[in-house]
Amino acid sequence: MNHHPILKQARSAFALAVLFLFAAVLQPGGVFAENSESKLVRTTDLTRIQQLSQVTVSPDGTHAAYVVRSVEHEGGQDYRYVNQLWMVRIDESGHEPVQLTRHPAGASQPAWHPDNRRIAFTRAIDGRSQIYVLDLRGGEAVPYTTAENGASNPAWSPDGNLLLFSSTYSHSSLLQKESFAEGPAWPVEKPGIAPLPRDHGISPDPDGSIEQIRAWLHHNELENSPAVLNRLDFQGERALSPERSYTHWFVMADAPRAEARPLTLHTGYHSFSGAAWMWDSQNIVLAGNLQTDAHPDRVADSHLYTMNISDTRLVRLAGTLGFSYSNPLPSPDGRLVAFRVFDNSERGYNQAYIGVHDLRSNSNRYIGQDIDRNLGNMAWSRDSNNIYATAAQNGGFPLFLINARTGIGERLTSEETGIRAFDLSRGLLVYVETSWQNPFELYRADTSARNAMRLSDHNHSWLAERQLSEPVKHTYTTPDGLEIEYWVMKPANYQPGQKFPTLLQIHGGPSAMWGTGEASMWHEFQLFAAHGFGIVFSNPRGSGGYGYDFQRANHRDWGNGPKRDVLGALDDAVRKYSWIDTDQLVITGGSYGGYLVAYVVAKDHRFKAAAAQRGVYELSTFFGEGNAWRLVPDRFGGFPWQPEVYRVLRHDSPFTYVHQIRTPLLILHGDVDLRTGVSQSEMMYKALKVLEREVEYIRYPGGDHELSRSGNVHHRKDRLLRMIEFFSRYTDAG
Repeated sequence: MNHHPILKQARSAFALAVLFLFAAVLQPGGVFAENSESKLVRTTDLTRIQQLSQVTVSPDGTHAAYVVRSVEHEGGQDYRYVNQLWMVRIDESGHEPVQLTRHPAGASQPAWHPDNRRIAFTRAIDGRSQIYVLDLRGGEAVPYTTAENGASNPAWSPDGNLLLFSSTYSHSSLLQKESFAEGPAWPVEKPGIAPLPRDHGISPDPDGSIEQIRAWLHHNELENSPAVLNRLDFQGERALSPERSYTHWFVMADAPRAEARPLTLHTGYHSFSGAAWMWDSQNIVLAGNLQTDAHPDRVADSHLYTMNISDTRLVRLAGTLGFSYSNPLPSPDGRLVAFRVFDNSERGYNQAYIGVHDLRSNSNRYIGQDIDRNLGNMAWSRDSNNIYATAAQNGGFPLFLINARTGIGERLTSEETGIRAFDLSRGLLVYVETSWQNPFELYRADTSARNAMRLSDHNHSWLAERQLSEPVKHTYTTPDGLEIEYWVMKPANYQPGQKFPTLLQIHGGPSAMWGTGEASMWHEFQLFAAHGFGIVFSNPRGSGGYGYDFQRANHRDWGNGPKRDVLGALDDAVRKYSWIDTDQLVITGGSYGGYLVAYVVAKDHRFKAAAAQRGVYELSTFFGEGNAWRLVPDRFGGFPWQPEVYRVLRHDSPFTYVHQIRTPLLILHGDVDLRTGVSQSEMMYKALKVLEREVEYIRYPGGDHELSRSGNVHHRKDRLLRMIEFFSRYTDAG
């Protein structure tokens, strides 16, 4: 089939003219009448999707509060994301959700007071989060905290008299405090000399003695001009992170602007997470690590600690060398503490499970290993006998119920949907569900997840006006015996007997997982279908959601094995669906998916065009320029300076085969992406330009690795249309 751009433009112009006249004749309203295309998913629908999260049920079980994230248009190309609190009655039918907050600064992290009449939440004013309390009987939200470093994660004590919250301190801000002026007990890794103390008493002078020069340089360092890097993890998501930050916990009385008393700040250069109240309102449990032998950047382990808020002494509750214990969750009866367990020995492949600490016997038991999935997002049953948890599995995020004593578990919800957030109380389960029909909506069910009923209409009504393409799941077995799941979506303009351009989509990670229960690609897939593309997407070896063995199946093999899997899925789809036009195949993917796109088109030339997004193309340099650099030692078993590892990295790097790429390639990257450094894309682009290949490079100002999910909305729309337009140059779609 000839896809020369000039011929295609002529053919498209003729077809458009015929369509225009046909519509004018047959539509009563003339050429401007409603037609089927108005039902298709649009690019601007990106701004209509409302995302639901942070579900929490009131203590009396009558209401649920949750967070809705919306996109608000501010004019021109300017948009902003806003989180607001909503509430719905759940113990009776027929109640509509109501919006609780409307302040432009938004609201998140709702926490019910035990009296059921008030909700604490966080709101960021001038970039600093503080805690507010809203009385549901009326009135404006009242600011409760004025923390110098902000306040987050509010949690009321069971008796309702105290409010627990966290605050984050930078390394330099702790150094400025007299009690921490000498720095941490663990090695700061500043070569040759310790940093000057806060009150060093030396006059800074660039022309003075070496001590005065050192004081002058030290002052510049405190001003972060220039950034002085001594830590291992010096890259954030979009900027350098020359210093660590530390999360500490505080408690205050139930009164606006009451004095906050520090609980963990005395530990200084340590950080704690997941603090939760014990039943007696006098003790808390939290996760952290008090070790002082190594820089925290080099320590993956975390332990559980308890603390009596009166004496603030941390007592280790549970912890094992080589493991991370996190997310402690006391049971309603006060006898048990559940927590998440992860074995750090193989960070790229091990699956998280659940630990249960018995406070009476001071013993641990471990449950959920047989599920062989990354369990998380836990909640106790009201009788303290069972733990609810979610995990990625076979394209969905089902809810599991695990007996806390026997460890026997069962899956409660379908693998075809995703349970994004949930809570339960008094016989009811309230949750956010993702499905192919709707990316976010709130439901209630009984505690066995039966008799489900939709509670909200944040996306349902406007989606009822849209023509959606249904993903259909298939499985095929690779020559080496792996079962690969993949999905096929018809183009929205599908007609029997016709052939259609088809897009092969590849996910990132590489341990991400796609499916009908995953929300991040919902709009993108439906938009491509609306523009006339069939879609094939799969979960190749290395994907999450299929257990340890499958996730480890790409160890030291990022290229050939996964390439065979995604192409095998495409080949199997071609055998099953006669409408797939093998002369009009295109391919795209982001992050690791961008990597695999480049690897595939260097080895396989069936695709008419390709788009590689925010990818990694040379693995040895990726070790130095991306904050995801641990993927190299974790997934390849070593470092680039080791000859046997370097050989594998070079063999698996798409840049090694750049001279073999003949497929027209669109390269997209955000220019402050520090997860996968932007120079990775520039190496590929420059090489292909030198080789005089068809290549175009799109670099988004201010864009980081989350551009496609939570970045600048104008750029998100541009990114989608760049790919659709580029593919339309080489196919009949678009």
